[in-house]
Amino acid sequence: MKSNSRILIAGSNGCVGSAIVRKLQEKGYNNLHFGTRKEVDFTNQLDTLHFFNEVRPKYVFLAAARVGGIMDNKTYPANFIYDNLMIQSNIINCSHKFAVKKLLFLGSSCIYPRLAEQPIKEDALMTGKLEPTNEAYAVAKIAGIQLCKSYRQQHGSNFISAQPCNIYGPFDTFNETSSHVVGSLLYKFHNAKINNDPFVECWGDGTPYREFLHVEDLADACLHLMKFYEGDDIVNVGPGVDYTIKQLAEKVAKVVGYDGEIKWDTSKPNGMPRKLLDVERLHNECHWKHMIELDEGLEKTYKWYLENN
Repeated sequence: MKSNSRILIAGSNGCVGSAIVRKLQEKGYNNLHFGTRKEVDFTNQLDTLHFFNEVRPKYVFLAAARVGGIMDNKTYPANFIYDNLMIQSNIINCSHKFAVKKLLFLGSSCIYPRLAEQPIKEDALMTGKLEPTNEAYAVAKIAGIQLCKSYRQQHGSNFISAQPCNIYGPFDTFNETSSHVVGSLLYKFHNAKINNDPFVECWGDGTPYREFLHVEDLADACLHLMKFYEGDDIVNVGPGVDYTIKQLAEKVAKVVGYDGEIKWDTSKPNGMPRKLLDVERLHNECHWKHMIELDEGLEKTYKWYLENN
């Protein structure tokens, strides 16, 4: 991939896509195309076809997706499965039609069975039942992985898939209902501090374990995989370390400077009991490791939040 190669970052306005844009610009890539919602509706096949015909990218980072937290996934499962299936199918098919040299599809750690053996190896895919709270989203992501594999098998397309753990950082969503866990907790604790609330109520019971990767690290991993990884197999992307949600909440409270009580609403779902990715392939075959530890990443994210909200 040369500095003047035509590169499409689908989903460039989102947390992950915008980080990939910044990483590419930092590394000197200067022929970037974004496919913003004003330019193209990737859920529309004809619209996507016309966009690819005009831009004719040679490399594609497929970060476009409908995303959200547990409650959003439970409330709008039809939207999650339909939108993601359409976005993926249209971009992957057009990448084949217009002879894209390489495509990186971003999946999710939720593709793995709810009770998968920990840490979760890539070959655990489709070996058990999914977590019900985000099943529709997971099925769509699994379909995207299979699309990439099928185009590789049938057409020799150089389409690869990466499965990141929980992502957080700049340009994430920060609210109580549609955010992922880090964005939601930062929002809750910040407002509690501003309002002098005596306690913050968090969802679930705090016992599930989750793995967190700063989006700047994910962007670096994506560029590394695009440049160097040519394998047929999917690749897990994460730091290989997990924390309970209770530990995360305590870290967020410390970063925000909130010293009130933390309560737990056990009527809300926990999700999977644990999601720790096995990153041996990422470390040993792909030769990439994360740089930003969770404490530093939370501080950077909260600083960005204060400056932009």
